[in-house]
Amino acid sequence: MLAAPAILATARTARAAAAAVGAVLDDAQGLDRLRAVAVWRDGAEVAARGYGGFDPDRPTNIKSASKSVISALAGIAIARGLLQGPDQRIAPLLAADLPPDPDPRLARITLGHLLSMQAGLQRQSGPNYGRWVGSRNWVRAAPAAPFETEPGGRMLYSTASSHLVSAILAQVGGRPTLALARDWLGGIPGFAIADWERDPQGIHLGGNQMAMSTRSLLAFGAAYAAGGAGVIPSGWVLESWRRRTASFFTGEDYGYGWFLSRIGGRPVRYGWGYGGQMIYVFPAAPGTPAAAVAMTSDPDRPSARSGYRDDLHRLAGRVVAALAA
Repeated sequence: MLAAPAILATARTARAAAAAVGAVLDDAQGLDRLRAVAVWRDGAEVAARGYGGFDPDRPTNIKSASKSVISALAGIAIARGLLQGPDQRIAPLLAADLPPDPDPRLARITLGHLLSMQAGLQRQSGPNYGRWVGSRNWVRAAPAAPFETEPGGRMLYSTASSHLVSAILAQVGGRPTLALARDWLGGIPGFAIADWERDPQGIHLGGNQMAMSTRSLLAFGAAYAAGGAGVIPSGWVLESWRRRTASFFTGEDYGYGWFLSRIGGRPVRYGWGYGGQMIYVFPAAPGTPAAAVAMTSDPDRPSARSGYRDDLHRLAGRVVAALAA
């Protein structure tokens, strides 16, 4: 138990950090696409701010930031014995949805390949996304796509890969993926999924069209920052953050649903959704507590080629610098 002087010093430090972060968030109102920011450090929310009529408790579409959530669910399913591990081949699990004359390479795709975007199948994101979600059966359409590289090869970022993970989770878990998420991640204080789109067969869209508030996204990131918080297996947190491939978007390393980089002079793991839906996790280091920063933005405007994602990275860097001030 801390002595009274130590408690007072800790309180002063917390107030100073909140003030410094608040000043950074004041400046952030100049980013016209930004909707909300929430900041966590070492066990507590430090600050939260809404912009342009939005607030941190209003659900919004977090787009591909939900791929990090899908990864967490896969890790929990493995810990519960419902899946064998990242090296498990997916073909037996999806046998009913494979093409009549399947490419032999489908038998080599593993759960880990789906999570790291290394399945080798043609991307069903970007220019192919509309055609894929316009198909009658999204799960069957994914393995029917042609191979562009070998399983385990270079990254081919595809929401179809994450959707196959959602289908597998629903199958082995015996419930819709949303029900699994609300149950398995329900132990994270403040975490809630407000809504989640389904495919024509009723399977929740793995890796897109998930609605949650900025504070909920922060709660999810804070759980990772806290080593899983007793909800996500701590070993899976580390496995998720091991380099598996390199992003063809940025050249940064990529794990299981997480980009791996450095921001503000610190290692960071982040989930990134179209338009600028971001969850940044800064792992603890000697003398530096863990931190998490969630940001939500207009989901209908691109963030990469416009340079807006880089603006958000700079904002995250300023936030963590303010936390250390």
